[in-house]
Amino acid sequence: MTKKLEELFDMASSDENELNEPIPGVAEEVTKEALNNLEKIETALPTVRGLEASDRELDELSKKAETSFQDLMDLGMQVDSRFSGDIFSVASNMLNHAITAKTAKLNKKLKMIDLQLKKATLDQRQAKQDEKIENIPLGDGAQNLDRNELLRVLSAKNTEE
Repeated sequence: MTKKLEELFDMASSDENELNEPIPGVAEEVTKEALNNLEKIETALPTVRGLEASDRELDELSKKAETSFQDLMDLGMQVDSRFSGDIFSVASNMLNHAITAKTAKLNKKLKMIDLQLKKATLDQRQAKQDEKIENIPLGDGAQNLDRNELLRVLSAKNTEE
Protein backbone atom coordinates (compact mmCIF):
# COMPACT_ATOMS: atom_id res chain seq x y z
CA MET A 1 0.00 0.00 0.00
CA THR A 2 1.16 3.54 -0.65
CA LYS A 3 1.73 6.10 2.06
CA LYS A 4 -1.11 8.28 0.77
CA LEU A 5 -3.64 5.44 1.02
CA GLU A 6 -2.42 4.56 4.50
CA GLU A 7 -2.85 8.15 5.59
CA LEU A 8 -6.22 8.47 3.86
CA PHE A 9 -7.70 5.41 5.58
CA ASP A 10 -5.80 6.05 8.82
CA MET A 11 -4.13 2.63 8.71
CA ALA A 12 -0.89 1.46 10.23
CA SER A 13 1.99 1.68 7.81
CA SER A 14 3.19 -1.49 6.14
CA ASP A 15 6.69 -0.82 7.56
CA GLU A 16 5.41 -1.57 11.06
CA ASN A 17 4.24 -5.09 10.13
CA GLU A 18 6.57 -7.92 10.99
CA LEU A 19 8.13 -9.54 7.96
CA ASN A 20 8.33 -12.98 9.57
CA GLU A 21 4.60 -13.42 10.02
CA PRO A 22 2.82 -15.32 7.26
CA ILE A 23 0.34 -13.51 5.11
CA PRO A 24 -3.07 -13.93 6.76
CA GLY A 25 -5.38 -16.17 4.83
CA VAL A 26 -2.75 -17.63 2.49
CA ALA A 27 -1.23 -19.98 5.06
CA GLU A 28 -4.67 -21.04 6.23
CA GLU A 29 -5.84 -21.75 2.69
CA VAL A 30 -2.75 -23.86 2.02
CA THR A 31 -3.21 -25.70 5.32
CA LYS A 32 -6.91 -26.33 4.67
CA GLU A 33 -6.18 -27.49 1.14
CA ALA A 34 -3.48 -29.84 2.42
CA LEU A 35 -5.85 -31.18 5.08
CA ASN A 36 -8.55 -31.76 2.49
CA ASN A 37 -6.06 -33.66 0.34
CA LEU A 38 -4.96 -35.65 3.36
CA GLU A 39 -8.56 -36.55 4.19
CA LYS A 40 -9.01 -37.79 0.63
CA ILE A 41 -5.90 -39.94 1.03
CA GLU A 42 -7.12 -41.31 4.35
CA THR A 43 -10.46 -42.27 2.87
CA ALA A 44 -8.69 -43.99 -0.02
CA LEU A 45 -6.22 -45.90 2.17
CA PRO A 46 -8.71 -48.28 3.81
CA THR A 47 -9.71 -49.49 0.34
CA VAL A 48 -6.11 -50.39 -0.44
CA ARG A 49 -5.57 -53.99 0.49
CA GLY A 50 -2.49 -56.10 0.59
CA LEU A 51 -0.09 -53.76 2.36
CA GLU A 52 0.77 -56.47 4.87
CA ALA A 53 0.87 -59.07 2.11
CA SER A 54 3.55 -57.11 0.28
CA ASP A 55 5.66 -57.14 3.46
CA ARG A 56 5.33 -60.92 3.65
CA GLU A 57 6.13 -61.27 -0.05
CA LEU A 58 9.25 -59.13 0.29
CA ASP A 59 10.33 -61.21 3.30
CA GLU A 60 9.77 -64.44 1.36
CA LEU A 61 11.69 -63.13 -1.65
CA SER A 62 14.52 -62.02 0.57
CA LYS A 63 14.65 -65.39 2.29
CA LYS A 64 14.63 -67.25 -1.05
CA ALA A 65 17.41 -65.03 -2.38
CA GLU A 66 19.49 -65.63 0.76
CA THR A 67 19.06 -69.41 0.57
CA SER A 68 19.87 -69.34 -3.16
CA PHE A 69 22.97 -67.31 -2.39
CA GLN A 70 24.11 -69.84 0.18
CA ASP A 71 23.41 -72.78 -2.15
CA LEU A 72 25.31 -71.12 -4.99
CA MET A 73 28.23 -70.31 -2.71
CA ASP A 74 28.41 -73.95 -1.62
CA LEU A 75 28.20 -75.08 -5.25
CA GLY A 76 30.87 -72.60 -6.30
CA MET A 77 33.24 -74.05 -3.72
CA GLN A 78 32.72 -77.59 -5.05
CA VAL A 79 33.08 -77.07 -8.81
CA ASP A 80 36.14 -76.48 -10.93
CA SER A 81 37.69 -73.02 -10.58
CA ARG A 82 36.97 -72.03 -14.19
CA PHE A 83 33.20 -72.38 -13.55
CA SER A 84 33.12 -71.03 -10.03
CA GLY A 85 33.49 -67.38 -11.15
CA ASP A 86 30.15 -67.40 -12.94
CA ILE A 87 28.47 -69.17 -10.03
CA PHE A 88 29.85 -66.66 -7.54
CA SER A 89 28.66 -63.82 -9.79
CA VAL A 90 25.13 -65.22 -9.77
CA ALA A 91 25.39 -65.76 -6.00
CA SER A 92 26.30 -62.11 -5.46
CA ASN A 93 23.38 -61.14 -7.69
CA MET A 94 21.07 -63.18 -5.44
CA LEU A 95 22.45 -61.44 -2.37
CA ASN A 96 21.86 -58.10 -4.08
CA HIS A 97 18.21 -59.08 -4.67
CA ALA A 98 17.82 -59.95 -0.99
CA ILE A 99 19.23 -56.58 0.03
CA THR A 100 16.98 -54.79 -2.48
CA ALA A 101 13.87 -56.53 -1.11
CA LYS A 102 14.72 -55.58 2.47
CA THR A 103 15.52 -52.01 1.44
CA ALA A 104 12.19 -51.67 -0.38
CA LYS A 105 10.37 -52.86 2.73
CA LEU A 106 12.21 -50.36 4.93
CA ASN A 107 11.61 -47.50 2.48
CA LYS A 108 7.90 -48.25 2.49
CA LYS A 109 7.80 -48.12 6.28
CA LEU A 110 9.78 -44.88 6.34
CA LYS A 111 7.39 -43.27 3.86
CA MET A 112 4.43 -44.30 6.02
CA ILE A 113 6.10 -42.78 9.09
CA ASP A 114 6.88 -39.62 7.14
CA LEU A 115 3.25 -39.30 6.06
CA GLN A 116 2.09 -39.79 9.65
CA LEU A 117 4.47 -37.08 10.87
CA LYS A 118 3.31 -34.69 8.16
CA LYS A 119 -0.31 -35.37 9.09
CA ALA A 120 0.41 -34.73 12.77
CA THR A 121 2.14 -31.46 11.86
CA LEU A 122 -0.80 -30.37 9.73
CA ASP A 123 -3.25 -31.29 12.49
CA GLN A 124 -1.23 -29.26 14.97
CA ARG A 125 -1.08 -26.24 12.64
CA GLN A 126 -4.80 -26.47 11.96
CA ALA A 127 -5.54 -26.65 15.68
CA LYS A 128 -3.43 -23.53 16.26
CA GLN A 129 -5.23 -21.70 13.46
CA ASP A 130 -8.63 -22.75 14.81
CA GLU A 131 -7.64 -21.62 18.28
CA LYS A 132 -6.40 -18.31 16.92
CA ILE A 133 -9.69 -17.75 15.07
CA GLU A 134 -11.74 -18.68 18.14
CA ASN A 135 -9.81 -16.27 20.35
CA ILE A 136 -10.32 -13.24 18.12
CA PRO A 137 -12.58 -10.86 20.02
CA LEU A 138 -15.35 -9.43 17.91
CA GLY A 139 -17.02 -6.12 18.53
CA ASP A 140 -14.94 -4.71 21.38
CA GLY A 141 -13.47 -2.00 19.15
CA ALA A 142 -9.92 -2.61 20.31
CA GLN A 143 -8.90 -4.42 17.17
CA ASN A 144 -8.95 -3.06 13.64
CA LEU A 145 -9.83 -5.68 11.07
CA ASP A 146 -9.84 -5.11 7.37
CA ARG A 147 -12.76 -6.33 5.31
CA ASN A 148 -11.08 -9.52 4.09
CA GLU A 149 -9.96 -10.49 7.59
CA LEU A 150 -13.43 -9.90 8.99
CA LEU A 151 -15.07 -11.94 6.22
CA ARG A 152 -12.62 -14.80 6.80
CA VAL A 153 -13.31 -14.82 10.53
CA LEU A 154 -17.06 -14.74 9.99
CA SER A 155 -16.98 -17.49 7.40
CA ALA A 156 -14.91 -19.65 9.75
CA LYS A 157 -17.46 -19.08 12.50
CA ASN A 158 -20.35 -19.95 10.17
CA THR A 159 -18.79 -23.21 9.01
CA GLU A 160 -18.33 -24.36 12.60
CA GLU A 161 -21.99 -23.80 13.44
